[in-house]
Amino acid sequence: MADTLVHRRLAAIAVADVVGYSRMMEADEAGTLALLKDRRTAILEPVVKAHGGRIVKLMGDGVLIEFASAVNAVKAALELQGKFAEANDALPEARRIVLRIGINLGDVIGEGSDIYGDGVNIAARLEGLAEPGGVCISAKVQEEVRGKIEAEFADIGEQTLKNITLPVRAYSTHPGQSATVAAAPVSGKPSIAVLPFTNMSGDPEQQYFSDGITEDIITELSRFRSLLVIARNSTFQFRDKAGDVRRIGAALGARYVVEGSVRKMGGRIRITAQLIDAAHGNHLWSERFDRSLEDLFEVQDEVTQTIVATVTGRLEDAEIKGAALRRTDSLPAYDCLLRGVELLRGYGAGDNTRAREMFERAIGLDPDFALAQAYLALSLMVENHYGQAPPAIKDRALDIALTAVRLDPRDSLCHRFLGQVYRFRGEFDPAISHMERSLKLNPNDADGIAGFGGLLAVAGRPAEGIDLTRRAMQLNPYHPEHYWGALAIALYADRRYEECLQANQKIRAGKHHWQMARTAACLVQLGRLDEARDVAAEVLQLKPDFSLRAEMPRYKYEADAAHVLEAMRKAGLPE
Repeated sequence: MADTLVHRRLAAIAVADVVGYSRMMEADEAGTLALLKDRRTAILEPVVKAHGGRIVKLMGDGVLIEFASAVNAVKAALELQGKFAEANDALPEARRIVLRIGINLGDVIGEGSDIYGDGVNIAARLEGLAEPGGVCISAKVQEEVRGKIEAEFADIGEQTLKNITLPVRAYSTHPGQSATVAAAPVSGKPSIAVLPFTNMSGDPEQQYFSDGITEDIITELSRFRSLLVIARNSTFQFRDKAGDVRRIGAALGARYVVEGSVRKMGGRIRITAQLIDAAHGNHLWSERFDRSLEDLFEVQDEVTQTIVATVTGRLEDAEIKGAALRRTDSLPAYDCLLRGVELLRGYGAGDNTRAREMFERAIGLDPDFALAQAYLALSLMVENHYGQAPPAIKDRALDIALTAVRLDPRDSLCHRFLGQVYRFRGEFDPAISHMERSLKLNPNDADGIAGFGGLLAVAGRPAEGIDLTRRAMQLNPYHPEHYWGALAIALYADRRYEECLQANQKIRAGKHHWQMARTAACLVQLGRLDEARDVAAEVLQLKPDFSLRAEMPRYKYEADAAHVLEAMRKAGLPE
């Protein structure tokens, strides 16, 4: 018998599927199918076509795509993830279509319009390793795209894939994860990430409590100069996402990962914690604490000190004792603080006001609670729009922030929030002094570093502001978008207009009138006056009463303010 001719070819294969598809279908089958169909027509098909790809087949919530080029496959995957994220912005969490994408370069067998073989199977297995909204590629693909795509790929090690004989080295990335902000260690120190502790209380309303304990452990670990601690904003991206700790560690740039759970039962609390070497997946330490709720702070100290001692190998007694700060002896006051912090991070109507009320309640329970005083000062500025706050509010916030520092001069947040109050009062020298003191007390505070970078950007030291903000981005690879805003302000002040424009475009959480005004100023400086005027018109459409004098951030030097105002006037924005 003559051998049947098998048609083989080398191809870059992308496999994508929808995260939580079964849950979405159960909740709203018709709506989910309609939304998925719209995404395929509006995003998937045009992006695949633009990059020279071919949709081989649709598989329920998944799709198999073939490309002739690995570079095109990865570019298409990143563009897909970026556009899906943009399309999700206006949707509630439960209706968002989020993809995982896996890409492999290998030999495939063609049969009609279909393809199959190990090249396809590996891509499908890599898709299962990808983070929601992320892309996972094989080493073969990484070799092909290295230096050809502006993206940073985290090595997540060799992976044993189902029904694949040999291990496959894999790499992960996300849209917008460029070399300047990639999750990678920024020093020779041991790097550690504390994942959100699981709320085991059976009551979703207690989530704030387990989050607060997690954040306190992060804060205490951050005080140790011997460690590099990944910021809360980045580690909380992995809440409720089951995954290989090695992959999570690689995505965060962390050698060690801490995970655990919290169960509050009446007057007792159970905390479990374990420390894992993320490079190899080995457990280094684990413990369960069953204590009275009154012993909560002692448990936090013990967890923190054990982790530091295990990771660094040794720790001086003085450093251990110095890290254990007694913030309050009142558990109700501590509970109010945690509730207030959760509200202050929210975006709901009235959240800022309710946060302030929680901090006031905490102070009523314990007037010497320094951190509650500091958060109250900050909440007053947030509630009253920072620099636009009335003078009486600014005076009250300053008095409260000064009280916080007097009560606990060694708490970094007290100094950071006092520095912010001074900044929005236009008092730059004391603002810089307290921000510097904050970072000496907690050198791993990414939000503090970004805040200091933003302060220096308007205080006549933009080059330092750029360096600090980029450092914050490295410590916090999944940082909030206001980091890009701080970087854009510093880049503009340093006359780096093209880079400023790029940083501005990274802000994707909806248009903000001041961000757009800054874009218009950049376009003027680049000689693109018609474009600048179009953007200025959008600003006035978004906020008809926009006024440069009313909206203008405060600068230390008049020449720096004039540098911004003159360009915005040329764009057509009103005084």
